[in-house]
Amino acid sequence: MILLTGFEPFGGAAENPSIDAARLAARELRDAGGDAVAVELPCVFGRGPGTAGGALAAALAEHRPDVVVAAGLAGNRGRLSLERVAINLLDARIPDNAGGQPVDAPVRAQAPAAYFTSLPIKRARARLEAAGLEAEISQTAGTYVCNAVFYELMHLLAGSPGVRAGFVHVPPSGGQWTVPRIGAGLAVVARCAAEAGGGHDDAVTAGAES
Repeated sequence: MILLTGFEPFGGAAENPSIDAARLAARELRDAGGDAVAVELPCVFGRGPGTAGGALAAALAEHRPDVVVAAGLAGNRGRLSLERVAINLLDARIPDNAGGQPVDAPVRAQAPAAYFTSLPIKRARARLEAAGLEAEISQTAGTYVCNAVFYELMHLLAGSPGVRAGFVHVPPSGGQWTVPRIGAGLAVVARCAAEAGGGHDDAVTAGAES
């Protein structure tokens, strides 16, 4: 089972390409004979009812996926960004959809400082580029709800080493980045992770300059 997630619109926007693309990716995977579902997450900090963390935990419990590709919008990026690390920090530049704006707070108190993705992000980047989709390895998922979901995802799955999971930031829709094109990219990432040996990544560099 492959679980894809995306967010509801936030910041006054009428739509969010992350959930629209996740739904298209799930449909593409099902049409190819796979087992996939897309779930929309609220753009709200926290782990209770009506929050992103709560909706994520419920989706994991209901679907018991083997692969999870969480997606979120990054308005300042022009490529599909395969996130390497989630940090235990909330520092919101703008309020979430419930008006919450945590500053210098942990995602989870007394929990690890960071978690690394378990998706084969370097191999996925190569597959995306071979398909004509610009992609990059990102060393920061920010400190907003996207990072919170990425961190919570990896924390919840810390005791399930066989599940491959991670986060992809998607660019705004427009120009070359139509929602179907973004969805095709998420499907590439999911298929790459679902392959036999998908837990092992390519030994190529994706290091930052500083």
